[in-house]
Amino acid sequence: MARVFWRGIVNALALPAWIVGFGQFGVGALGADIGLPLTMVTLSTPLVWAGPAQFVLFGGLAAGVGFLTIVAAVSLTAIRLLPMGISVLTLLRQPGQGVAMRLTLAHLVVVTTWVEGMKVLPGMARRDRVAWYLGFGLACVIVSTLMTALGYALSAGLPRYMAAGFMFVTPLFFLLSLIAAARATPDVIAIGLGLVLGATLGPLVGPDLDLLLAGGIGGCFAFAVWRWRR
Repeated sequence: MARVFWRGIVNALALPAWIVGFGQFGVGALGADIGLPLTMVTLSTPLVWAGPAQFVLFGGLAAGVGFLTIVAAVSLTAIRLLPMGISVLTLLRQPGQGVAMRLTLAHLVVVTTWVEGMKVLPGMARRDRVAWYLGFGLACVIVSTLMTALGYALSAGLPRYMAAGFMFVTPLFFLLSLIAAARATPDVIAIGLGLVLGATLGPLVGPDLDLLLAGGIGGCFAFAVWRWRR
């Protein structure tokens, strides 16, 4: 198991951990710009472990929003990860697996760990999956935490547009990974419709609903094609 654990670490450090880490670099710079303490900004990465949720948290604190409102807003941002968490935990399920382990594995789910997990885990022996995923996920968390602190420390000399740009590294990696992993026709349809609808629905429904509708329509249509082909 130790060998599989270290293999997960090596796989993460090869590139994915740095992709998500550069996104957290922007989070650290934002926290410093708002004026939050270094310790709080740095610890938010392993504890919250979701860049958009950290942005909501920092923005709420800067605006003086009430505690319960911030908790509700941060929780709502995590709903997008629920389908990813369910799909990954299904692959990681083992006999006798405790609640603590399941919660740990669920906490490690972000876009990067989900993308890589869905590519690697199905072809791996079930007994090795948890060890690999723990190594992969923990490596991503550690690198991201260090990058958060680095972004905070370098924020004074970093142009704001550059700090914001780092946040687009993870979504771009996610999109390219989905395209590279697309093999079946429904996969291609879902990605293609998502891109087209995401670019065209904005003027029609506004920026609050465009991505939600693009993903919902594209995903439902691709699922219908998959069911029809079966």
